[in-house]
Amino acid sequence: MSLLAEAAPSAAPSPVRPPRRPRRTPFLRGPALLLLPAGVVVAALTGWPLVQLVVMSFQEFGRAQIFGAPPAFVGLDNYVAVLADPQFWAVLSRSVAFCLVNVALTMALGVGVAVLMTRLGRGMKGLVSIGLLLAWAMPPISATTVWGWIFDTRAGLVNHVVTALTPWDLTGHSWLVDPLGFFFVATIIVTWMAVPFVAFTTFAALTQVPGEVLEAAALDGATGWQRFRLVTVPYVRGVLVVLLILQVIWDMRVFTQIYALQTIGGLREETNTIGVYIYATATAGGDQGAAGAISVILVVLMMAVSGYYVVQTLRDEEARA
Repeated sequence: MSLLAEAAPSAAPSPVRPPRRPRRTPFLRGPALLLLPAGVVVAALTGWPLVQLVVMSFQEFGRAQIFGAPPAFVGLDNYVAVLADPQFWAVLSRSVAFCLVNVALTMALGVGVAVLMTRLGRGMKGLVSIGLLLAWAMPPISATTVWGWIFDTRAGLVNHVVTALTPWDLTGHSWLVDPLGFFFVATIIVTWMAVPFVAFTTFAALTQVPGEVLEAAALDGATGWQRFRLVTVPYVRGVLVVLLILQVIWDMRVFTQIYALQTIGGLREETNTIGVYIYATATAGGDQGAAGAISVILVVLMMAVSGYYVVQTLRDEEARA
């Protein structure tokens, strides 16, 4: 028996396969040609002003240059002056905190309204859609003015209702003088105007989730929250990431609502966000070179945030493929 075992040929080793290279998406010439005209228009409308902004950030561009004096090249002096200014860092940190609060509230409320719309009947869904469209279609300056009346010191609805229904007496209370109250009102306005876009976009994505997958998860005993977290969210993750990026960009550069509230009664220096700070630096301060440097810094920050989330999304899609 041992002789037979020794005479039996040993199993041939399995051939070593070379590692599989990741698949590359083929270049589609047709879609690229179709996108070319729109790309040219976008480059002409946004690319050239962006180049001019970058050039201005390296120049001394003040009131004299506005009236015709040639700008002088100063290198990185504008960036050094901006980064060494404590007020810039105070405004930037205030803008980031304001952005994070607004993005969190907008995404939570928008996704919640979208999920609610999937459960409503046709009539109620139509009423909710009309209400969202009205809030979305209102110009920012008009919305800010209306909310300013609601929070008015003397005849505001909020002060009257809170005084009548609660133990707190808010008669004559000014919401905009205190920075915390100012940003509370600004958060309500910005979130109120941003929720419709998130709700409509998320609702459109939720309608594409296969119903049989949700039914199978329900039959397996998954709760509603588990179905939403483990089944629905992976299907709409790409849409949610895009919405998150857009909300971060929009809330970081918010201008109209903050500026309008400041004209109603807010304190400018204590309530400036980065968008209003850039405008004030270029107009009241008369230093468009420094304003250009701040704008370039903001663009770099936004590109970094957007690029990170886009790369993570592409990696997740490649891993699932």
